[in-house]
Amino acid sequence: MQSLKKEIINYLKLQDIPFKENLSSNKKLDLSVRIKNKWTFHLEAEEKKKTYDIKSWNLAKDQEPFTFIFDDLTARKILAYAPYSGMIVRDNLKNTFYLFSILDLFLMPKKRINQPVFKEKKLLKGKWIIDFRNGTECKFYDDIFHHLEKYIDERENIFLKSTGRYKDYVD
Repeated sequence: MQSLKKEIINYLKLQDIPFKENLSSNKKLDLSVRIKNKWTFHLEAEEKKKTYDIKSWNLAKDQEPFTFIFDDLTARKILAYAPYSGMIVRDNLKNTFYLFSILDLFLMPKKRINQPVFKEKKLLKGKWIIDFRNGTECKFYDDIFHHLEKYIDERENIFLKSTGRYKDYVD
């Protein structure tokens, strides 16, 4: 299976969607994509490659299939590019994609833990534990980019006009 990052790049090229690849940067998100020839949306691409050890992560057995764990640094990079930023996650176990806007990541329930770095008991690394059901499930790349366009179109209403809650979240 090809990496998610490479698949997205191939898709963008085939669809003739302008983008900039930032895969070698520690400060930028993986991709900067031009949406609707107006906005640049910044994306991190992540993958769930295996099931998580429920004891190590203190997860309930029925919770694990919906769980994704990622670094605090990823969350901070996404925040740095707000409001036009987010994360695409491919769950390789279910062959499903999930899109999380910065707004989802900010508003949804999550758990943040500090995990010791290999053999460095004093050095801790922040990890976020999130539930896939709080993202937007997508089957294909077309779905992902449709939802990005919708998010951009509705951004002003979502952030500035609506007084009700944004959406329902699990947990």
